[in-house]
Amino acid sequence: MLHGTERHPHARAVLGAALADGATPNHAYLFCGPAGSGKRTVARAFASALLTEGAADPVGAALRVEHGAHPDLTWVAPASAAGILVGDIDEAVVAGAARTPFEAGRRVFVIENADELNDQAANRMLKTLEEPPSFAHLILLTSRPAEMLPTIASRCQSVRFDAPAVEEIAARLERQGVAPDSADACARLGLGDASRALALALTTGPALRAGAQDVARGALRDEIADRPWTALLEQARAAGARAAKEVEDALESDLRYAITKDHARMRREAGERGKRAARRAQTAALDRGLALVGLWLRDVACVLDGAPELVHHSDRVAQLDEDAALAATAAQLRAGQDLVEETRTSLQLNPNEELALDALGSRLARALRR
Repeated sequence: MLHGTERHPHARAVLGAALADGATPNHAYLFCGPAGSGKRTVARAFASALLTEGAADPVGAALRVEHGAHPDLTWVAPASAAGILVGDIDEAVVAGAARTPFEAGRRVFVIENADELNDQAANRMLKTLEEPPSFAHLILLTSRPAEMLPTIASRCQSVRFDAPAVEEIAARLERQGVAPDSADACARLGLGDASRALALALTTGPALRAGAQDVARGALRDEIADRPWTALLEQARAAGARAAKEVEDALESDLRYAITKDHARMRREAGERGKRAARRAQTAALDRGLALVGLWLRDVACVLDGAPELVHHSDRVAQLDEDAALAATAAQLRAGQDLVEETRTSLQLNPNEELALDALGSRLARALRR
């Protein structure tokens, strides 16, 4: 059994068949599953199996794969908040796939967060995916398959990974120093995404949870004059600023090694990347905050329905009970959750975020009014 596939039956079946005696592995695989489900671990194990087949020293080759030192393994991940750009994959993957292996019978290319390939980078990869050399194998990883370009996804064999159990995610968080109550709640709120759960438990996550809770509870109490959603918007803007700064810092590092005549072009291109990165990070942070608003309303409805064991905010049971006493019906709460989901969808179309949140606050208060 391939290491890491023990609790992933689909991955075990697909990859096991690819590695069977006499089998010919596919040229490209798309590993789909929530962050933290083990895709990266299995990708490395699969790469190791492909690269050690027929090796004179399979143990040594496997060790070099494990440490990222095998010359026939190329591992690509987003270098910044700007995502994966043409420059990230042009030489490493497109040109690399055309070169014969250094020592193994194959070359393996792993691309993490493949949903972050921008259009130009994805289009640049198409020919490699359509007409790959017989020795080249690509493994693309994504936790957001719906955001993959269809032209990329359709050229890969899909491999499904299941979400880890809440108990497993909570245990990971506790090993990071998170208190047990908070670890359990964040594991539930992560909805199977271990990375999201960790983000909710640490750094800016607690503030995001508090801001979302204020929005939901303010709407339930019809106390929206102070516009409690402003905190979510400010946190989203801060996330965008951090993403832009990351691109700027990377540029300053690159400029040290570039010739002077290229500086103006590099600054111009980095400026565009920074804007895109800031916009994406801001929208993503606001979406995470609104998702928490909807989950709070959902949990209050669970309490009203007599199913408190199903709540995700397991460390806020007392507050959920208070809100359940104020709510009229579970149907109203679920209608409010639908309004939140509508707003999340609309924000992907780049409307005025402040106006969208103002509208949501007013609509929520009316929908939840007793």
